[in-house]
Amino acid sequence: MSLSFSAPWNSVGKTPLIKITPRLYAKLETVNPTGSIKDRPIQYIVERAIHSGEIDEKSILVEATSGNTGISLSALGASLGLPVKIIMPQNMSEERQEIMKSFGAEVILVGDSDFDGAIELRNNLCNDDRFWSPQQFENVLNIQCHKEHIGTEIINDLADMNATFSAFVAGSGTGGTIMGVRSAIIEKGLGTHVCMVQPYEKDGTHGIQGIADGSNFLANPHLVDRVFRIKTRDAKIRAKLFAQQQGVLVGISSGANLCAAETYIQTFNPAGIVVTILCDRGERYLSDISNWK
Repeated sequence: MSLSFSAPWNSVGKTPLIKITPRLYAKLETVNPTGSIKDRPIQYIVERAIHSGEIDEKSILVEATSGNTGISLSALGASLGLPVKIIMPQNMSEERQEIMKSFGAEVILVGDSDFDGAIELRNNLCNDDRFWSPQQFENVLNIQCHKEHIGTEIINDLADMNATFSAFVAGSGTGGTIMGVRSAIIEKGLGTHVCMVQPYEKDGTHGIQGIADGSNFLANPHLVDRVFRIKTRDAKIRAKLFAQQQGVLVGISSGANLCAAETYIQTFNPAGIVVTILCDRGERYLSDISNWK
C-alpha cells in the first residue's frame, strides 16, 4: 500500500491576495485546508519525505509547535492514516489543542512557553526510527517551500495587477515565510523592502502566539530591512476590528501583521503595494476573545 494525500490536500496554496486598502494587500491563508499558512510547508515537506522513503506506513509523525504546524501535521497524518504526536507549551490556546485531538493526534504538553523543552522532547522521540518529524524550526525546506510558492504567488499576483511590490511585512515564527519570500524577491531582482514583525514584549511574556517562539530559528533579523515591534493588545484589537470591518475572523499574529504593515505605509508612504499575511483563522483563539477590547 502506498501513502497518498486525501483530496482536500490537493488544494493547498494559491490563496487569494485580497485588498485591505488601496496600498495594502494580504494573502488570505485561512482558505487552506486547516485554515493556516502552515499547511504549505507541512504538505511540501511530508510529500518529499514520502517520495524519499523517509515516511512509510509504519511511521509515527511528531513535531514541536505553538499550534498551527501541529494542526496541519495532525490533519495530514489523519489523511495518510498515520499516528501523530504533537508537543507544545501548555499555555498555547486550548482551541488549538482540541483541534489537534479532533484529528486523532496525541498532544503532549510542556511548560509555559518552553519551546526548547518541546523541541528537546521531539528530538528524543526521533532517536527511535519509527518516528519522523518535519523539523519545522531547522528544516531549510520550510524556506524553500515559501520561496517557491507563497513568494512566487505574491510576485505573480502583483505583476498581473501591473503593481510595484514596495514591501513585504510578516511575523516570524520558524522564519520560513519571511526568509522564503525574501529569497523569491531577491531571485527576481526586486527592490522590495522586507520587514519582520516581532512582539513588543519580551520573549515568553507576549500573547502573539505563533511568532517569536523563543528563538529566531530559520530567520536572520540582520537580513531584513526593518523590524516592527507590536504590542499584544494592539494585535488583538486590530484582529477584532478586522473581523468587524471585513467579516473575516483572523488570528492574533494576523492582527500584528496588519498593525506593522499599516505603520510601514504611514511612515514611508510607499508608491506601490505593501503585502502582508493573514496567517490563520481566529476561531482557534476564542478563549482569549474577552481580552480583545
